[in-house]
Amino acid sequence: MNKDPARGVGAHRGGEVAGARPVRDEDAFDVAAMAGWLAGNADPAGTTMDLSAVPRVEQFSGGVSNLTYLLRYPDGDLILRRPPKGTHHKGAHDMSREHRIQTQLGRFLSYVPRTIALCEDPTVIGTPFYVMQRLVGEIPRKELPREVVLDRERTETLCRNVIDLLVDLHAVDLATTGLADLGKGDGYVRRQVHGWSERYRMARTWNVGSFERVMGWLATHQPADRTHTLVHNDFRFDNVVLDPGDPTRPVGLLDWELATVGDPLMDLANCLGYWVQADDGKLLQAFRRQPTHLPGMMTREEVVAYYCSRTGVTVTHREWAWYQVFGLFRVAVIAQQVYQRYLAGQTTNKQFRFFGIAVVLLELRCRRIISAARRMPRAVAHAQVGSPS
Repeated sequence: MNKDPARGVGAHRGGEVAGARPVRDEDAFDVAAMAGWLAGNADPAGTTMDLSAVPRVEQFSGGVSNLTYLLRYPDGDLILRRPPKGTHHKGAHDMSREHRIQTQLGRFLSYVPRTIALCEDPTVIGTPFYVMQRLVGEIPRKELPREVVLDRERTETLCRNVIDLLVDLHAVDLATTGLADLGKGDGYVRRQVHGWSERYRMARTWNVGSFERVMGWLATHQPADRTHTLVHNDFRFDNVVLDPGDPTRPVGLLDWELATVGDPLMDLANCLGYWVQADDGKLLQAFRRQPTHLPGMMTREEVVAYYCSRTGVTVTHREWAWYQVFGLFRVAVIAQQVYQRYLAGQTTNKQFRFFGIAVVLLELRCRRIISAARRMPRAVAHAQVGSPS
């Protein structure tokens, strides 16, 4: 690994790293034990850093799933990923799987961070973990960082370039990656609908809706499987690292935990489930987590049309209504799982205390889209997104 001190997730500000904070008590681990293990097990091809010291550790406050830490060694920084404490859905937070995906995809996509070590022994720090390179650059979260000032034209360029990351991922030849076994064959859509429905039912608390009407509609109207590709499954602006020299250019894509093989339009729908645009109402704006409201950002429909133009994929307005509802429902399930953990006292992160309101709001959005799809004129319903109707 290059010893360039600028290499890092988050930009340096007076020696600090944006987004890195002291480790929360509930997320602390034995740093000395981790450092000793890493010094003896790091891939020599992955880094030339001196790992004999015990690093200073900070935690990135963003994210609601796996935990991300900054390891500050005397001659450079690394990133550590590990699961949170508490009850997890079977198959979730699989460090070995996430490490394997990043390692394999890093051979094909320059924006995938290089991996350095995988520890599958939970006795070292209490959970499995892996360590990877640190990429330099700003991460666009709810707002663009103060140092990043873009006019409308450059914001539009940034938006296109971010969507191009997804286009490039979906274009990777699956057969060459060694990851084809991540797929389970036909029935991906059905499995996704069933799986996320069961997760919601398991995570539901007394103060949110049932989503039963939404889940029933998704099961009844699901589209046929499309040609499968690699999918990221958590594609958002706040998983993108921007080039510090040109903030319209992404140089990294993070959080490969949920990546798999499946329907690329579901990947796009999952992305747009988080997409709050400028003309959305105040309630939606309150839960915005990325800067998709800025002048120059594409609307959700413009994103779909752009993606289709780049990939040659076609989707009708009626089909996209299904994908849109699924994307929103999936975001609701993730929010509810985190909210359940918060109510159970498994996390004290105060940003999660309003997630129940977000779940209620997302159910209302889903039901409105379903009602609009039922009333959609035939000519509009069967017209392709991005084509004159």
